[in-house]
Amino acid sequence: MPDETFYYRPLVQTGPTRPDGALELAGGWTWFTHVERLARDQAAQIMPAKDIPPHALSRLTQPRAQIAGLDMGQVSLMGILNVTPDSFSDGGKFIAPQAAIDHALTMCEAGADMIDIGGESTRPGAAYVDPLDEINRTAPIIRAIRDVSAVPMSIDTRKADVADHAVQAGATLINDVYAFTHDPDLAKVAAQSRVPVCLMHAQGDPEVMQDNPAYKNVLLDVYDFLDARIKLAEAAGIPRDQIMVDPGIGFGKTVAHNLEILSRISLFHSLGCAILLGASRKRFIGAIGQEPDAIQRLGGSIAVALQGVAQGVQVLRVHDIKQTKQALALWLAASSGEYNDVP
Repeated sequence: MPDETFYYRPLVQTGPTRPDGALELAGGWTWFTHVERLARDQAAQIMPAKDIPPHALSRLTQPRAQIAGLDMGQVSLMGILNVTPDSFSDGGKFIAPQAAIDHALTMCEAGADMIDIGGESTRPGAAYVDPLDEINRTAPIIRAIRDVSAVPMSIDTRKADVADHAVQAGATLINDVYAFTHDPDLAKVAAQSRVPVCLMHAQGDPEVMQDNPAYKNVLLDVYDFLDARIKLAEAAGIPRDQIMVDPGIGFGKTVAHNLEILSRISLFHSLGCAILLGASRKRFIGAIGQEPDAIQRLGGSIAVALQGVAQGVQVLRVHDIKQTKQALALWLAASSGEYNDVP
């Protein structure tokens, strides 16, 4: 964390008019003048941003470097491609190679900036997949997409061998939902391959993670976990500016836990890394929006995505690229009062 006691959450704002002294958040489209200072044993306090420690302020204001060719000064859309028989929303729909390739290209045409390819479902209750089976599901698809497209691709895996084969096939980012806790060798693969990583928080394996998730303070517990995993990744040779963080919405978390993180997700900018938000179609959206069918959760998914964007989240991992891109374009235009194509 920035220091031994306090955590600093920027109170993020948007809009065409900024007061004197407003600070740009992470080189992006939002700004802030104040922060919420959090602590485990003290009440939260609002204070001017200029009064926080210089190293903490630098983490918040330093522009983020490009990751896998994506500009972290703007919002990027990561399209989800599950080549699995049992993913919670679209399991089996893209298990056939040509269906997977066609869907990836369709997402690119709709505006996806990156395709995230996974061969093991991590939905609550999902079973473990043998690494060889996962490799056979993902590496050929990545190679086939790379043969016809230069789109950045990430491999969604917790296993070193799967990631290694994926990178050789053309993947440009490793997205580990267990942040190198499942397979420590995955950090070595990333460092040796010189590809960026996304480190996500999850409590428990998929088989049991929703049984009874518990935290002392979910926001700060997730922050401390990610802080420790970033340091481990740096020690393995992965630069901090090539690390994205994901607080892991729905991974070992109740509805209340998810909402606590979403309402204060700007805290994670204090890690000095780009933030990825993956909430598309998840169960808590169905619970709050009273929609049991995951495919019918588009409205709720977009609402959560835009809440993240309003707090400076740089990458949205979503199923519905076209609709999310439209919503994002309108939100950005309405927030800034500008749109370059308007006469």
